[in-house]
Amino acid sequence: MNIRRALATAVAAAVTAPVVILSAGPALADAKPAAQTQQKPTIAELEKAAAAAKKAYEDALATEKTAREAVAAATSDTAPLHVKAKAADKEAGTATAARTVADKAVSDAQFILDKLPADATAADRAAAEKVLADAKKDAETAAGVEKTAVEKAKAALKEAQDAEVAAFKALYRATEATKTALAAKEAADKALADAKKAAAEPTCEPGSLLVSTVLTGLPSQIAAGTSTDFSLRITNGTDKAIARLRPFTYVWAADKSHHKVSAGLLHLQWSTDRSGGWKDVDSLHRAGVVENLAAGAHTDVKLRLKLDAKTPAGQGFAFVAALNGEKPCDGSEPPMDKYPFEILAAGAKPGTGKARTTDTKPLGGTSTTAVNTTSSGQLAATGSSSATPKLALAGGAALVVGAGAVMAARRRRTDG
Repeated sequence: MNIRRALATAVAAAVTAPVVILSAGPALADAKPAAQTQQKPTIAELEKAAAAAKKAYEDALATEKTAREAVAAATSDTAPLHVKAKAADKEAGTATAARTVADKAVSDAQFILDKLPADATAADRAAAEKVLADAKKDAETAAGVEKTAVEKAKAALKEAQDAEVAAFKALYRATEATKTALAAKEAADKALADAKKAAAEPTCEPGSLLVSTVLTGLPSQIAAGTSTDFSLRITNGTDKAIARLRPFTYVWAADKSHHKVSAGLLHLQWSTDRSGGWKDVDSLHRAGVVENLAAGAHTDVKLRLKLDAKTPAGQGFAFVAALNGEKPCDGSEPPMDKYPFEILAAGAKPGTGKARTTDTKPLGGTSTTAVNTTSSGQLAATGSSSATPKLALAGGAALVVGAGAVMAARRRRTDG
């Protein structure tokens, strides 16, 4: 539905620049930026995108197949590098055996020389010494050959192992690329299918953008562990009465490290004279239903925001909108306004505690209607419809990454 895209766009805009938001202080809190809109792609554009995503997925599958074949080749016993490593290892083994024989010859020659009798002739001793010297020389040569062969074997083995690692890394990258391409293909296919289905549903309600929402009384600073009351004014700027309007209110906050604050720490409630007492905003961020709002009239919904004492200091935003009908005929989105406020640590006292002085003059007329006191502008306390999908809003960096996908999703129906 339209409100999903507008709300996702507004929240995404708020979280994409947290440093600017948190450093601007109360001056920014008194500002009211313009509403955000998002233009829908045409069916032809979606068909082109789906075809491109399909081609990218097929290319990714082909690359992954090649990578798997490369892994099989690199790990095979018949792979050239493995054959080379085995040959080098065999050569190193032969050199080690030759060095062992040479070392034994040295040991034997030394033993013979040591066992010569004291009365041995000089010629016999000279001969034994020569045998020992030759054996040592041969052993030294054999040791050098062995060292070279062992180093060669190690290098060949490392080369084969590095080739295997490179092949597995390439396969991992290929499989991840395939997953990404598949997800993109499925998203493109769904966007196209949803757009075609939406095109087959011509029902629309003109004039949604002529319904305005304004928050009054929201302070620029709120301390954790406290609550504040303010109000949402909904104005019918059309030239005819509106049978049913949905007020939407949503509160989002981030701490000073720009991490999204848990929604469980922010409690938003609404109330009217007719509803009696305070009610929690429902899971779809709706504050009841406005019924029979006359042309040019406005009605107010009382709101109460409670901040848990554990709420960290940072920056908050209140988003408001009202949905008239399910799909505007002009393809535009309902205005989604955001109101910044600073969250102070528990126990801190707001500076001026100054509430905004936003102009509450209704768009398209000056008449007002008390809530639920006449047949015009009644706000009914109704529950959420089981047919209405919940708003999928994530926090922090995850929301920023996914905002485009949420905004591209088709407009789903709310209950009538």
